[in-house]
Amino acid sequence: MSGHSKWATIKHKKGAADKARGKLFAKLARQIEVAARQGGGDLESNSSLRNVVLKAKAAQMTKDAIDRAIKRATGEGDTSNYENITYEGYAPGGVAMLVDVLTDNRNRTASDVRSAFTKYGGAMAEPGAVGWQFSRKGVILIDGGIDEDTALTVSLDAGADDVSRDGDSWRVVTDPSSVYEVRDALMAHGIEVQSAESTMVSSTVIEVSDPNDAKQVLRIMDMLEDNDDVQDVYANFDIAESIMQEVG
Repeated sequence: MSGHSKWATIKHKKGAADKARGKLFAKLARQIEVAARQGGGDLESNSSLRNVVLKAKAAQMTKDAIDRAIKRATGEGDTSNYENITYEGYAPGGVAMLVDVLTDNRNRTASDVRSAFTKYGGAMAEPGAVGWQFSRKGVILIDGGIDEDTALTVSLDAGADDVSRDGDSWRVVTDPSSVYEVRDALMAHGIEVQSAESTMVSSTVIEVSDPNDAKQVLRIMDMLEDNDDVQDVYANFDIAESIMQEVG
């Protein structure tokens, strides 16, 4: 298990699920507003909005909250101009990170992202230094208690590209455009889906074996994700459970 999915598991174990969900919903609402403002509020004709709404539904954001965000964007509400920016950087241990932001103040956000890296021993990188090793994939984590043949057969029949072990779960990789369709097919077969998302996956994984480095990596992730402008953080680290317990 590495990077983004690892971090999701860590946050769950830390018991921060409720706080994280509130923060996530606020970020999703902003993404919905921007997509609707740029391409209109019709899901059929606005593919960007449709994808964000699917992401919001997967996170269990309510229909009312989604509709309110769309109405704000297409009505007379906030007209702030947001821009999408991706920052790149390295955390201790050589861990590569991509930071997707949605901001109305580029200077403020750049300063905040840089501070998160430098405060905990990391550094910003030049554009392209990190991004080349990441590609967008659909990633679904399903119940690891089912047998391998069932996981493979049902997932591949549903349209998945690959299935592998991921800690206590099975990791199902799909085309990013079909992740939610595959998720629904798995659920229709009675398989428990733990998470489903369109995310950035690195072609390399960095094993973080030094506890101090591990602690710094997690602090950078925490500080970045606590920033309202930061929409997603992707990383290529793997931290063994024994080290996780050591660093708390």
